[in-house]
Amino acid sequence: MSYDRSADTRSLYIHWPFCPYKCHFCPFVALAGHDSFMEAYHRALIKEIGESTALNDGQEIKTVFIGGGTPSTYPVPLLLDMFGTLRKRFAVDQQAEISIEVNPGTVKDGMLESWRDMGINRLSIGVQSLNDKVLRNLNRHQSAEDVYGLVHQASALFENISIDLIMGLPEVSSHEWQDLINQVVSWPVKHVSVYFLTIHENTPLYFRVQQHKVDLPSDEALIELYHWTVDTLKTAGFEQYELSNFARPGFHSRHNSVYWDRKPYKGFGLGACSFDGSCRSQNEKNLMKYLQKVETGSAIEISTEQLSPEQARLELLMLGLRRSAGLAIAQLMGPLNDAQRVKCSMLVADYLKRGWLEQQGETIRLSSQGLLLENEIVVQIARIE
Repeated sequence: MSYDRSADTRSLYIHWPFCPYKCHFCPFVALAGHDSFMEAYHRALIKEIGESTALNDGQEIKTVFIGGGTPSTYPVPLLLDMFGTLRKRFAVDQQAEISIEVNPGTVKDGMLESWRDMGINRLSIGVQSLNDKVLRNLNRHQSAEDVYGLVHQASALFENISIDLIMGLPEVSSHEWQDLINQVVSWPVKHVSVYFLTIHENTPLYFRVQQHKVDLPSDEALIELYHWTVDTLKTAGFEQYELSNFARPGFHSRHNSVYWDRKPYKGFGLGACSFDGSCRSQNEKNLMKYLQKVETGSAIEISTEQLSPEQARLELLMLGLRRSAGLAIAQLMGPLNDAQRVKCSMLVADYLKRGWLEQQGETIRLSSQGLLLENEIVVQIARIE
């Protein structure tokens, strides 16, 4: 099943899979030690983009996100070539939000200026922590000095800077986390993402946890720290618009909002996903197979899924309940019959009483306590018969 050309697609995702190292918590399609394939991959990527027939001519692109991997290792001449192909193939709005993910310690002299000149106007910097020892233990080769230097240099060229942080990393105390947040709010950044550490299966960190070689903070400690973090960011002028995302007014992530609103987007590159509003697909995840398929003109999708009404409702619940705007109760009850609505009302009332959900007017959303039980809450509501 091919991407629906009639879908009102305004967002593109470009995947750069290469990394100088792979973090022990990383579950993504990322390749360390494969730099010799960069040029071949780039040629395949621009071929995929240039020959794409997924979108109708004239669909103006409002957001572009270059993710990875470590896109800050994309050689500047090749990245410039990619942008040339991108703008030749698609009508990119002059006011489009164009983001690139950046790892501290990978930015070479002149890169920031080159990115700005290409039209990139938003940096998403993977800070995670300022504890060098903790990061080394997770095989993340960056230092606090790398972060300070990058934020300082980037702020002279970019107004829209976002940073990613991970809460719950092993060996990071509550006091150290609070010190990190207190530093961050003084930086010249407009957006902060705070993610709870997720232990993904078959990652090095997963095996260390299974072997009891790593101590993780308790859920209770994380909830308390999360509350403190939300309050501190709010006091500093960062409004929370999603459970993990905070922004100064006017600087919400427009690209991520496309995902949360379940709007169409088209992905290019190794393992990239696309969604046309009803069908989700993913590109080939094996590098050699991807290169070969693009070269021969073979289909590069390895999976396509036409979402059922039940799956669409599950996504609506999961994404809606995470946002500060919440999910309208009318939207929650809409597809249910009278008996199901009674059951749903009782379940929601129970979760409100437990403190897992919060209600504001005619909308509901997850509480900070409910965030840790997100999957259970969403699944139970979705399973109402």
